[in-house]
Amino acid sequence: MSAGFRAKVAVARAAGTLSRRTGRGGGTTLPGRLLLRMAPDAISVLGARLERGATIVSATNGKTTTAGMIASALRAAGRDPVHNRAGSNMDRGVATALIEQEGDEGLFEVDEAWLPTIAAALEPRQVVLGNLFRDQLDRYGELESLADEWAALVAERAGATAFCLNADDPLVADLGRDESLATRPGVTYFGVEDASQALPELQHAHDAKHCRRCGHPYSYARSFVGHLGHYECPKCGAGRPDPDVRATAIELDGMDGSRFTAQTPAGEVSVNLPLPGLYNVYNALAALTAALGLGVTPEQAARGLESVEAAFGRVETIEVSGVPVSILLIKNPAGANEVLRTLRLEAERGPLDLWIALNDGIADGRDVSWIWDADFEHLAGSARRITCSGTRAPEMAVRLKYAGVDPSLLAVEESIERSLDQAVAAADGRLFALPTYTALLELRTLLADRGLAEEYWR
Repeated sequence: MSAGFRAKVAVARAAGTLSRRTGRGGGTTLPGRLLLRMAPDAISVLGARLERGATIVSATNGKTTTAGMIASALRAAGRDPVHNRAGSNMDRGVATALIEQEGDEGLFEVDEAWLPTIAAALEPRQVVLGNLFRDQLDRYGELESLADEWAALVAERAGATAFCLNADDPLVADLGRDESLATRPGVTYFGVEDASQALPELQHAHDAKHCRRCGHPYSYARSFVGHLGHYECPKCGAGRPDPDVRATAIELDGMDGSRFTAQTPAGEVSVNLPLPGLYNVYNALAALTAALGLGVTPEQAARGLESVEAAFGRVETIEVSGVPVSILLIKNPAGANEVLRTLRLEAERGPLDLWIALNDGIADGRDVSWIWDADFEHLAGSARRITCSGTRAPEMAVRLKYAGVDPSLLAVEESIERSLDQAVAAADGRLFALPTYTALLELRTLLADRGLAEEYWR
Protein backbone atom coordinates (compact mmCIF):
# COMPACT_ATOMS: atom_id res chain seq x y z
CA MET A 1 0.00 0.00 0.00
CA SER A 2 1.59 3.27 -1.09
CA ALA A 3 2.10 6.32 1.11
CA GLY A 4 -0.28 8.26 -1.10
CA PHE A 5 -3.04 5.70 -0.66
CA ARG A 6 -2.50 5.66 3.13
CA ALA A 7 -2.89 9.43 3.16
CA LYS A 8 -6.20 9.17 1.30
CA VAL A 9 -7.42 6.56 3.80
CA ALA A 10 -6.48 8.89 6.67
CA VAL A 11 -8.46 11.74 5.10
CA ALA A 12 -11.53 9.53 4.58
CA ARG A 13 -11.34 8.16 8.13
CA ALA A 14 -11.08 11.68 9.59
CA ALA A 15 -14.10 12.80 7.56
CA GLY A 16 -16.18 9.96 9.00
CA THR A 17 -15.11 10.76 12.55
CA LEU A 18 -15.99 14.43 12.10
CA SER A 19 -19.36 13.55 10.56
CA ARG A 20 -20.32 11.41 13.55
CA ARG A 21 -19.09 13.93 16.12
CA THR A 22 -21.14 16.69 14.56
CA GLY A 23 -24.21 14.44 14.46
CA ARG A 24 -24.72 14.97 10.75
CA GLY A 25 -24.98 11.27 9.95
CA GLY A 26 -23.46 9.60 6.95
CA GLY A 27 -21.01 7.67 9.11
CA THR A 28 -21.72 4.39 7.33
CA THR A 29 -20.99 5.76 3.85
CA LEU A 30 -19.11 9.09 3.90
CA PRO A 31 -15.57 7.70 4.44
CA GLY A 32 -16.04 5.05 1.77
CA ARG A 33 -17.66 7.42 -0.70
CA LEU A 34 -14.84 9.94 -0.25
CA LEU A 35 -12.07 7.34 -0.57
CA LEU A 36 -13.63 5.78 -3.68
CA ARG A 37 -13.64 9.21 -5.33
CA MET A 38 -9.94 9.58 -4.60
CA ALA A 39 -9.04 5.92 -5.26
CA PRO A 40 -11.63 3.95 -7.29
CA ASP A 41 -9.74 0.68 -6.63
CA ALA A 42 -9.85 1.16 -2.85
CA ILE A 43 -11.95 -1.95 -2.13
CA SER A 44 -9.48 -4.15 -4.00
CA VAL A 45 -6.48 -2.58 -2.28
CA LEU A 46 -7.96 -2.74 1.22
CA GLY A 47 -9.48 -6.19 0.66
CA ALA A 48 -6.06 -7.59 -0.23
CA ARG A 49 -5.07 -7.10 3.43
CA LEU A 50 -7.64 -9.70 4.56
CA GLU A 51 -5.38 -12.73 4.95
CA ARG A 52 -8.31 -15.10 5.54
CA GLY A 53 -10.27 -13.63 2.67
CA ALA A 54 -13.81 -12.26 2.60
CA THR A 55 -17.32 -13.68 2.79
CA ILE A 56 -20.08 -11.87 0.91
CA VAL A 57 -23.77 -12.29 1.79
CA SER A 58 -26.52 -11.26 -0.61
CA ALA A 59 -30.27 -11.86 -0.81
CA THR A 60 -33.46 -9.93 -1.33
CA ASN A 61 -34.62 -10.69 2.21
CA GLY A 62 -32.50 -11.46 5.26
CA LYS A 63 -28.97 -10.47 4.23
CA THR A 64 -28.45 -8.15 7.21
CA THR A 65 -29.65 -10.80 9.66
CA THR A 66 -27.71 -13.61 7.96
CA ALA A 67 -24.47 -11.59 8.00
CA GLY A 68 -25.08 -10.80 11.68
CA MET A 69 -25.56 -14.50 12.38
CA ILE A 70 -22.30 -15.39 10.63
CA ALA A 71 -20.51 -12.72 12.63
CA SER A 72 -21.94 -14.17 15.85
CA ALA A 73 -20.82 -17.68 14.85
CA LEU A 74 -17.31 -16.39 14.13
CA ARG A 75 -17.18 -14.61 17.49
CA ALA A 76 -18.15 -17.88 19.18
CA ALA A 77 -15.02 -19.31 17.54
CA GLY A 78 -12.89 -16.42 18.82
CA ARG A 79 -12.82 -14.48 15.54
CA ASP A 80 -13.87 -10.88 14.86
CA PRO A 81 -14.39 -10.07 11.16
CA VAL A 82 -14.32 -6.71 9.44
CA HIS A 83 -18.08 -6.31 8.94
CA ASN A 84 -20.40 -3.61 7.58
CA ARG A 85 -22.72 -4.31 10.49
CA ALA A 86 -24.69 -1.08 10.11
CA GLY A 87 -26.21 -2.47 6.91
CA SER A 88 -24.76 -0.03 4.37
CA ASN A 89 -24.38 -2.60 1.61
CA MET A 90 -23.24 -0.81 -1.53
CA ASP A 91 -19.63 -0.05 -2.50
CA ARG A 92 -19.30 2.94 -0.17
CA GLY A 93 -20.52 0.95 2.84
CA VAL A 94 -18.07 -1.90 2.18
CA ALA A 95 -15.24 0.58 1.70
CA THR A 96 -16.15 2.34 4.96
CA ALA A 97 -15.95 -0.92 6.91
CA LEU A 98 -12.55 -1.67 5.38
CA ILE A 99 -11.32 1.81 6.26
CA GLU A 100 -12.46 1.86 9.87
CA GLN A 101 -11.99 -1.72 11.07
CA GLU A 102 -8.93 -3.93 11.46
CA GLY A 103 -8.96 -7.69 11.00
CA ASP A 104 -7.71 -10.59 8.94
CA GLU A 105 -11.06 -11.63 7.43
CA GLY A 106 -14.03 -9.79 6.01
CA LEU A 107 -17.78 -10.29 6.19
CA PHE A 108 -19.86 -8.06 3.98
CA GLU A 109 -23.58 -7.80 3.36
CA VAL A 110 -23.95 -6.69 -0.27
CA ASP A 111 -26.90 -5.29 -2.20
CA GLU A 112 -28.20 -7.68 -4.86
CA ALA A 113 -27.42 -5.37 -7.77
CA TRP A 114 -23.95 -4.52 -6.43
CA LEU A 115 -22.91 -8.15 -5.92
CA PRO A 116 -21.01 -8.66 -9.23
CA THR A 117 -19.08 -5.38 -8.85
CA ILE A 118 -18.04 -5.93 -5.24
CA ALA A 119 -17.25 -9.59 -5.79
CA ALA A 120 -14.94 -8.60 -8.67
CA ALA A 121 -13.14 -6.15 -6.36
CA LEU A 122 -12.85 -8.45 -3.34
CA GLU A 123 -12.38 -11.84 -5.04
CA PRO A 124 -14.15 -13.40 -2.04
CA ARG A 125 -13.32 -16.69 -0.38
CA GLN A 126 -17.04 -17.42 -0.03
CA VAL A 127 -20.37 -16.05 -1.28
CA VAL A 128 -23.69 -16.78 0.45
CA LEU A 129 -26.82 -16.35 -1.70
CA GLY A 130 -30.02 -16.60 0.31
CA ASN A 131 -32.96 -15.85 -1.99
CA LEU A 132 -34.35 -13.76 -4.83
CA PHE A 133 -37.80 -12.23 -4.33
CA ARG A 134 -39.68 -9.58 -6.27
CA ASP A 135 -38.57 -6.26 -4.76
CA GLN A 136 -38.26 -2.67 -6.02
CA LEU A 137 -39.06 -3.51 -9.63
CA ASP A 138 -38.49 0.12 -10.59
CA ARG A 139 -34.85 -0.31 -9.55
CA TYR A 140 -33.92 -3.96 -10.00
CA GLY A 141 -36.18 -4.98 -12.86
CA GLU A 142 -37.51 -8.51 -13.09
CA LEU A 143 -36.02 -11.30 -10.99
CA GLU A 144 -34.66 -13.10 -14.03
CA SER A 145 -32.30 -10.22 -14.84
CA LEU A 146 -30.73 -10.37 -11.38
CA ALA A 147 -30.59 -14.17 -11.56
CA ASP A 148 -28.73 -13.93 -14.89
CA GLU A 149 -26.15 -11.54 -13.39
CA TRP A 150 -25.66 -13.84 -10.40
CA ALA A 151 -25.39 -16.87 -12.70
CA ALA A 152 -22.56 -15.22 -14.63
CA LEU A 153 -20.75 -14.54 -11.36
CA VAL A 154 -21.09 -18.14 -10.13
CA ALA A 155 -19.99 -19.58 -13.46
CA GLU A 156 -16.98 -17.26 -13.60
CA ARG A 157 -15.78 -17.91 -10.04
CA ALA A 158 -16.75 -21.57 -9.62
CA GLY A 159 -13.77 -23.38 -8.12
CA ALA A 160 -12.08 -20.16 -6.97
CA THR A 161 -14.88 -19.07 -4.63
CA ALA A 162 -17.07 -21.27 -2.44
CA PHE A 163 -20.81 -20.68 -2.87
CA CYS A 164 -23.48 -21.39 -0.23
CA LEU A 165 -26.81 -21.55 -2.05
CA ASN A 166 -30.42 -21.98 -0.96
CA ALA A 167 -31.60 -25.30 -2.41
CA ASP A 168 -35.23 -24.30 -1.81
CA ASP A 169 -35.10 -21.23 -4.07
CA PRO A 170 -35.16 -22.44 -7.70
CA LEU A 171 -33.74 -19.12 -8.91
CA VAL A 172 -30.74 -19.46 -6.58
CA ALA A 173 -30.26 -23.24 -6.58
CA ASP A 174 -29.97 -23.44 -10.36
CA LEU A 175 -26.95 -21.12 -10.28
CA GLY A 176 -24.89 -23.88 -8.70
CA ARG A 177 -25.30 -26.31 -11.61
CA ASP A 178 -23.77 -26.48 -15.05
CA GLU A 179 -25.62 -27.25 -18.30
CA SER A 180 -25.70 -30.97 -17.49
CA LEU A 181 -27.26 -30.26 -14.05
CA ALA A 182 -24.03 -31.31 -12.33
CA THR A 183 -23.16 -29.34 -9.20
CA ARG A 184 -20.35 -26.86 -9.81
CA PRO A 185 -17.09 -27.13 -7.78
CA GLY A 186 -17.24 -25.45 -4.37
CA VAL A 187 -21.06 -25.26 -4.15
CA THR A 188 -22.82 -26.19 -0.89
CA TYR A 189 -26.61 -26.24 -0.57
CA PHE A 190 -28.86 -25.62 2.44
CA GLY A 191 -32.62 -26.14 2.81
CA VAL A 192 -35.61 -26.99 4.98
CA GLU A 193 -36.71 -30.63 5.23
CA ASP A 194 -39.52 -30.37 7.80
CA ALA A 195 -42.72 -30.82 5.74
CA SER A 196 -44.87 -29.85 8.73
CA GLN A 197 -43.84 -26.21 8.17
CA ALA A 198 -45.20 -26.10 4.60
CA LEU A 199 -47.91 -23.65 3.64
CA PRO A 200 -51.34 -25.09 2.83
CA GLU A 201 -51.06 -23.70 -0.71
CA LEU A 202 -48.82 -21.58 -2.89
CA GLN A 203 -49.07 -17.92 -1.92
CA HIS A 204 -50.31 -15.21 -4.26
CA ALA A 205 -46.85 -13.64 -3.89
CA HIS A 206 -45.26 -16.77 -5.37
CA ASP A 207 -42.50 -15.49 -7.67
CA ALA A 208 -40.54 -18.36 -9.29
CA LYS A 209 -43.18 -20.12 -11.36
CA HIS A 210 -41.19 -21.21 -14.42
CA CYS A 211 -37.97 -23.13 -14.92
CA ARG A 212 -34.98 -20.90 -15.77
CA ARG A 213 -33.70 -23.55 -18.16
CA CYS A 214 -36.70 -24.51 -20.30
CA GLY A 215 -39.52 -22.16 -19.24
CA HIS A 216 -41.87 -24.98 -18.19
CA PRO A 217 -43.91 -24.40 -14.99
CA TYR A 218 -42.38 -25.91 -11.86
CA SER A 219 -44.29 -28.58 -9.98
CA TYR A 220 -44.24 -27.91 -6.24
CA ALA A 221 -44.61 -30.67 -3.65
CA ARG A 222 -44.63 -28.01 -0.92
CA SER A 223 -43.67 -24.38 -0.33
CA PHE A 224 -42.42 -22.79 2.87
CA VAL A 225 -41.73 -19.07 2.31
CA GLY A 226 -43.02 -17.52 -0.92
CA HIS A 227 -41.56 -19.69 -3.69
CA LEU A 228 -39.02 -21.38 -1.39
CA GLY A 229 -39.87 -25.05 -1.21
CA HIS A 230 -39.58 -28.50 -2.79
CA TYR A 231 -40.01 -28.30 -6.56
CA GLU A 232 -39.17 -29.97 -9.83
CA CYS A 233 -39.39 -29.14 -13.50
CA PRO A 234 -41.38 -31.97 -15.11
CA LYS A 235 -39.90 -31.17 -18.54
CA CYS A 236 -36.12 -30.93 -18.04
CA GLY A 237 -35.73 -32.41 -14.56
CA ALA A 238 -34.14 -29.36 -12.96
CA GLY A 239 -35.44 -30.05 -9.47
CA ARG A 240 -34.41 -29.08 -5.98
CA PRO A 241 -30.84 -30.17 -5.17
CA ASP A 242 -30.31 -32.38 -2.13
CA PRO A 243 -29.21 -29.99 0.67
CA ASP A 244 -25.86 -30.55 2.42
CA VAL A 245 -27.12 -28.63 5.48
CA ARG A 246 -30.77 -29.16 6.34
CA ALA A 247 -33.25 -28.13 9.03
CA THR A 248 -35.52 -30.74 10.60
CA ALA A 249 -37.79 -30.82 13.66
CA ILE A 250 -38.61 -27.11 13.39
CA GLU A 251 -40.66 -25.48 16.17
CA LEU A 252 -41.91 -21.90 15.83
CA ASP A 253 -42.95 -20.02 18.97
CA GLY A 254 -44.21 -16.68 17.71
CA MET A 255 -42.06 -13.72 18.76
CA ASP A 256 -40.24 -15.84 21.34
CA GLY A 257 -38.08 -17.51 18.71
CA SER A 258 -37.68 -20.91 17.11
CA ARG A 259 -35.91 -24.24 17.48
CA PHE A 260 -34.64 -26.73 14.95
CA THR A 261 -32.22 -29.55 14.38
CA ALA A 262 -29.53 -28.99 11.76
CA GLN A 263 -28.04 -31.96 9.95
CA THR A 264 -24.63 -31.12 8.51
CA PRO A 265 -21.69 -33.02 6.97
CA ALA A 266 -19.85 -32.33 10.25
CA GLY A 267 -22.62 -33.77 12.43
CA GLU A 268 -26.03 -32.93 13.86
CA VAL A 269 -26.64 -29.96 16.14
CA SER A 270 -29.68 -28.44 17.90
CA VAL A 271 -30.23 -24.71 17.52
CA ASN A 272 -32.32 -22.51 19.81
CA LEU A 273 -32.79 -19.32 17.83
CA PRO A 274 -33.87 -16.14 19.67
CA LEU A 275 -35.42 -14.73 16.48
CA PRO A 276 -38.90 -15.70 15.26
CA GLY A 277 -40.26 -17.10 12.04
CA LEU A 278 -39.38 -19.69 9.44
CA TYR A 279 -37.60 -16.98 7.45
CA ASN A 280 -35.07 -16.69 10.28
CA VAL A 281 -34.60 -20.47 10.23
CA TYR A 282 -33.56 -20.01 6.59
CA ASN A 283 -31.21 -17.19 7.61
CA ALA A 284 -29.73 -19.39 10.32
CA LEU A 285 -29.23 -22.28 7.87
CA ALA A 286 -27.38 -19.95 5.49
CA ALA A 287 -25.21 -18.67 8.35
CA LEU A 288 -24.50 -22.18 9.64
CA THR A 289 -23.49 -23.34 6.15
CA ALA A 290 -21.19 -20.35 5.72
CA ALA A 291 -19.67 -20.78 9.20
CA LEU A 292 -18.86 -24.44 8.52
CA GLY A 293 -17.16 -23.38 5.30
CA LEU A 294 -15.01 -20.98 7.32
CA GLY A 295 -13.84 -23.70 9.68
CA VAL A 296 -16.26 -23.08 12.55
CA THR A 297 -17.55 -26.27 14.24
CA PRO A 298 -21.31 -26.98 14.33
CA GLU A 299 -21.28 -26.55 18.13
CA GLN A 300 -19.53 -23.17 17.94
CA ALA A 301 -21.90 -22.03 15.19
CA ALA A 302 -24.93 -23.12 17.25
CA ARG A 303 -23.67 -21.14 20.26
CA GLY A 304 -23.22 -18.12 18.05
CA LEU A 305 -26.72 -18.44 16.58
CA GLU A 306 -28.23 -18.79 20.05
CA SER A 307 -26.58 -15.53 21.18
CA VAL A 308 -27.31 -13.50 18.05
CA GLU A 309 -28.91 -10.10 18.59
CA ALA A 310 -31.55 -8.70 16.30
CA ALA A 311 -30.37 -6.07 13.83
CA PHE A 312 -32.32 -2.85 14.01
CA GLY A 313 -35.74 -3.27 12.48
CA ARG A 314 -35.40 -7.03 12.30
CA VAL A 315 -37.47 -8.02 15.35
CA GLU A 316 -35.67 -5.63 17.68
CA THR A 317 -37.75 -4.46 20.66
CA ILE A 318 -37.29 -0.96 22.13
CA GLU A 319 -39.31 0.48 25.00
CA VAL A 320 -41.06 3.76 24.20
CA SER A 321 -42.86 5.55 27.05
CA GLY A 322 -43.09 2.28 28.93
CA VAL A 323 -44.48 0.34 25.95
CA PRO A 324 -42.35 -2.37 24.27
CA VAL A 325 -42.25 -1.65 20.53
CA SER A 326 -41.21 -4.63 18.39
CA ILE A 327 -39.96 -3.48 15.00
CA LEU A 328 -40.32 -5.76 11.95
CA LEU A 329 -39.21 -4.41 8.58
CA ILE A 330 -41.53 -5.09 5.64
CA LYS A 331 -40.51 -4.23 2.08
CA ASN A 332 -41.97 -6.77 -0.36
CA PRO A 333 -44.76 -9.37 -0.49
CA ALA A 334 -42.68 -12.40 0.55
CA GLY A 335 -41.07 -10.67 3.53
CA ALA A 336 -44.31 -9.06 4.65
CA ASN A 337 -46.11 -12.42 4.49
CA GLU A 338 -43.57 -14.00 6.84
CA VAL A 339 -43.96 -11.14 9.33
CA LEU A 340 -47.73 -11.53 9.11
CA ARG A 341 -47.38 -15.29 9.57
CA THR A 342 -45.42 -14.69 12.79
CA LEU A 343 -47.97 -12.14 14.01
CA ARG A 344 -50.76 -14.61 13.35
CA LEU A 345 -49.12 -16.95 15.87
CA GLU A 346 -48.71 -14.05 18.28
CA ALA A 347 -52.41 -13.15 17.92
CA GLU A 348 -53.29 -16.47 19.54
CA ARG A 349 -52.28 -14.80 22.81
CA GLY A 350 -54.56 -11.81 22.29
CA PRO A 351 -55.49 -8.98 19.87
CA LEU A 352 -52.59 -7.02 18.37
CA ASP A 353 -51.77 -3.32 18.40
CA LEU A 354 -49.95 -2.36 15.20
CA TRP A 355 -48.23 0.63 13.63
CA ILE A 356 -47.66 0.24 9.87
CA ALA A 357 -45.58 2.88 8.07
CA LEU A 358 -45.66 2.76 4.26
CA ASN A 359 -43.25 5.08 2.43
CA ASP A 360 -42.53 5.37 -1.30
CA GLY A 361 -39.00 6.75 -1.24
CA ILE A 362 -36.35 5.71 -3.74
CA ALA A 363 -35.00 3.10 -1.33
CA ASP A 364 -38.51 1.69 -0.81
CA GLY A 365 -39.48 1.61 -4.46
CA ARG A 366 -41.88 4.21 -5.80
CA ASP A 367 -44.43 1.55 -6.71
CA VAL A 368 -46.26 0.42 -3.56
CA SER A 369 -48.74 -1.84 -5.36
CA TRP A 370 -46.89 -4.77 -3.73
CA ILE A 371 -49.07 -4.33 -0.64
CA TRP A 372 -51.95 -5.88 -2.61
CA ASP A 373 -49.90 -9.08 -3.04
CA ALA A 374 -49.12 -9.35 0.68
CA ASP A 375 -51.59 -11.31 2.80
CA PHE A 376 -52.78 -8.58 5.16
CA GLU A 377 -55.96 -10.64 5.45
CA HIS A 378 -54.14 -12.36 8.35
CA LEU A 379 -54.81 -9.22 10.41
CA ALA A 380 -58.59 -9.37 10.02
CA GLY A 381 -59.97 -10.40 13.38
CA SER A 382 -56.50 -10.28 14.97
CA ALA A 383 -56.04 -6.54 15.48
CA ARG A 384 -57.18 -4.37 18.36
CA ARG A 385 -55.98 -1.16 16.67
CA ILE A 386 -53.85 -0.34 13.61
CA THR A 387 -52.22 3.03 13.02
CA CYS A 388 -51.29 3.72 9.39
CA SER A 389 -48.40 6.12 8.82
CA GLY A 390 -45.91 7.26 6.19
CA THR A 391 -46.19 9.02 2.86
CA ARG A 392 -48.69 6.45 1.59
CA ALA A 393 -50.65 5.96 4.82
CA PRO A 394 -54.07 6.36 3.17
CA GLU A 395 -53.30 3.57 0.66
CA MET A 396 -52.25 1.32 3.52
CA ALA A 397 -55.55 1.97 5.26
CA VAL A 398 -57.49 1.18 2.06
CA ARG A 399 -55.56 -2.09 1.68
CA LEU A 400 -56.39 -3.09 5.26
CA LYS A 401 -60.05 -2.24 4.74
CA TYR A 402 -60.19 -4.56 1.71
CA ALA A 403 -58.30 -7.18 3.73
CA GLY A 404 -61.30 -7.32 6.06
CA VAL A 405 -60.01 -5.18 8.93
CA ASP A 406 -62.83 -3.26 10.62
CA PRO A 407 -62.38 0.41 9.52
CA SER A 408 -63.24 1.56 13.04
CA LEU A 409 -59.95 -0.02 14.19
CA LEU A 410 -57.87 2.04 11.74
CA ALA A 411 -56.20 5.39 12.38
CA VAL A 412 -54.38 7.38 9.67
CA GLU A 413 -51.60 9.86 10.47
CA GLU A 414 -48.83 10.40 7.92
CA SER A 415 -46.30 11.88 10.35
CA ILE A 416 -43.95 9.17 11.66
CA GLU A 417 -43.46 10.91 15.01
CA ARG A 418 -47.09 11.86 15.71
CA SER A 419 -48.44 8.51 14.58
CA LEU A 420 -45.95 6.56 16.69
CA ASP A 421 -46.81 8.58 19.79
CA GLN A 422 -50.50 8.05 19.14
CA ALA A 423 -50.04 4.32 18.64
CA VAL A 424 -47.93 3.99 21.79
CA ALA A 425 -50.45 5.95 23.87
CA ALA A 426 -53.32 3.75 22.66
CA ALA A 427 -51.51 0.41 22.93
CA ASP A 428 -52.63 -2.20 25.42
CA GLY A 429 -49.30 -3.89 25.98
CA ARG A 430 -46.80 -4.52 23.18
CA LEU A 431 -46.93 -2.51 19.95
CA PHE A 432 -45.81 -4.15 16.71
CA ALA A 433 -44.21 -1.67 14.30
CA LEU A 434 -44.09 -2.63 10.61
CA PRO A 435 -42.19 0.05 8.64
CA THR A 436 -40.86 0.01 5.10
CA TYR A 437 -37.17 0.81 4.67
CA THR A 438 -37.09 4.62 4.70
CA ALA A 439 -39.76 4.69 7.39
CA LEU A 440 -37.48 2.41 9.41
CA LEU A 441 -34.65 4.92 9.08
CA GLU A 442 -36.96 7.74 10.13
CA LEU A 443 -38.07 5.69 13.12
CA ARG A 444 -34.46 4.95 14.08
CA THR A 445 -33.54 8.63 13.91
CA LEU A 446 -36.56 9.53 16.02
CA LEU A 447 -35.70 6.95 18.68
CA ALA A 448 -32.04 8.00 18.65
CA ASP A 449 -32.99 11.67 19.11
CA ARG A 450 -34.99 10.62 22.16
CA GLY A 451 -32.07 8.67 23.57
CA LEU A 452 -33.87 5.33 23.21
CA ALA A 453 -31.53 3.83 20.60
CA GLU A 454 -28.13 4.42 19.06
CA GLU A 455 -27.85 6.23 15.75
CA TYR A 456 -28.08 3.56 13.06
CA TRP A 457 -24.66 4.50 11.65
CA ARG A 458 -22.82 3.66 14.88
